[in-house]
Amino acid sequence: MKSHLTNVKVRYAETDQMGVVYHGNYAQYLEIARIDWLANIGISYKKMEEEGVMLPVYELKLRFKKSAKFDDDLRIETTLKGKPGVRIEFEYEIFNQHDELLTEAETTLIFMDIARNKPIKCPQYVLEKLGY
Repeated sequence: MKSHLTNVKVRYAETDQMGVVYHGNYAQYLEIARIDWLANIGISYKKMEEEGVMLPVYELKLRFKKSAKFDDDLRIETTLKGKPGVRIEFEYEIFNQHDELLTEAETTLIFMDIARNKPIKCPQYVLEKLGY
């Protein structure tokens, strides 16, 4: 499936007193990577929302292997798990600058019609960008 790499530098404010990334920040890292993944295939998330489609997170799974720390250069590999329907699913691997696997993650998002607040099928233009 389609994969993309995103780089993120760990900022001091994202860490605790031990210099370790607070676990709640990983959701933001995944969001950064996911929006970058969409942009890489030619889809603007902002434009998608302006056209009435949003992608709320339905499920988030994190498996921590090692701690990310202040000033680490993170590399996030984002991979689409399969053809999107009403749901779109991603897998992630987060590595540090030493190529150590720090975190594995998965997210499931739902395509939603903003005006009706109802789930919808993946827009056709997204499927076309993905080659479906």
